[in-house]
Amino acid sequence: MVDIAQQAAIHPASAKDAMAARVPLHAIDPGQWRALAQRAIEPNGYYLPAWELAVSASARGRTSASALPAFDGASTRLIGLMPVISLWQALKIPLPALVSAHPYGTLCSPLIDRDAPIDAATRLLQQARESGAHALVLNDVAIDGAAMNALKQVLNHDGLKPRVLSSYLRASLDATQDDETLLREALGAKKLKELRRLRHRLDEHGPVTFDVAGRPDEIGPALETFLQLEASGWKGKRGTALVQHAGDATFIRRAVPALAETAQCEIVTLRAGTTPVAAGIVLRHQDRAFFFKLGIDERFAKYSPGVQLTLELTRHLCADPAIASADSTASADHPMINPIWRERFAIGDVLIPLRRHDPVVALIHGALVGLNAAHETARRLVRSLRK
Repeated sequence: MVDIAQQAAIHPASAKDAMAARVPLHAIDPGQWRALAQRAIEPNGYYLPAWELAVSASARGRTSASALPAFDGASTRLIGLMPVISLWQALKIPLPALVSAHPYGTLCSPLIDRDAPIDAATRLLQQARESGAHALVLNDVAIDGAAMNALKQVLNHDGLKPRVLSSYLRASLDATQDDETLLREALGAKKLKELRRLRHRLDEHGPVTFDVAGRPDEIGPALETFLQLEASGWKGKRGTALVQHAGDATFIRRAVPALAETAQCEIVTLRAGTTPVAAGIVLRHQDRAFFFKLGIDERFAKYSPGVQLTLELTRHLCADPAIASADSTASADHPMINPIWRERFAIGDVLIPLRRHDPVVALIHGALVGLNAAHETARRLVRSLRK
């Protein structure tokens, strides 16, 4: 098995073939990419060109992504797009696999044309084979989503079966419901009464207002407000706030205004008088919203500003006929969003074999399982040391 791994790592497809199958992300025609996004069978705001190109250009630890493109055989129309990096670049594992390029937001479902989903999925998998990969590792994909279902159909036809490496249920919002009914059923009358009491107390610092910045001329100042709030809280203390790293700051200041030009991004802000107490970035793709990040002023923590902002965002999205659902893009069992947004869908990491009876796929699977086990052991050790 060691010999197999060495041969697979040292003698993949030729560099010429690999380059033909994988192209630099910035080489994809942005007009074609935008058109594909409009026709995508499953929305993914984090793989919109304005967002992912900005991530790949400068975001910390996420640069230099390439793409597997799929084109219609009868024309040059782009019908599929999967941003990827090598397994070595992603995890320092020297085996021939490609991994989803992480777009900062926790969703990597590829863009697949709803008018040709099977053709697009077939061509994406073939592009991966021609790149020299023996497997694809799709991280943070909607396991039962339309994009993954198209890939499963093609794999099943080829006698292949994807392997779910890990999964969890993620909070989402059914924005077609009446907002007040939804919130009352989610939180209960007693909790809503307590939150109204806290909001009235916040009013003592100035009238509480909820603002939505979506126009290009207003989103820049709103973004700076968000960045200041995020850096003022626990993310700033840990050194993980966007504005604390030059590459991340460059990415977000490029991506947000660019998406605002096409009405695909807005920033929501809760203020007490003139003081911003919470802000969030929301992406929009087709009929779905994506709650990217939240920042709060921790001086007002006792009033639950993050929850108050999310309540207003829920009302805002439910009142918008263009939005049918919202992805929290949050971790499992998120303590703030899970009690409010009560819908759930499965998100996970999936290993896709590209050839039947391929022993290299077993090596890739074993390496990934071992790495996950090592990370979990390390996390448990850290938790025990903190007690």
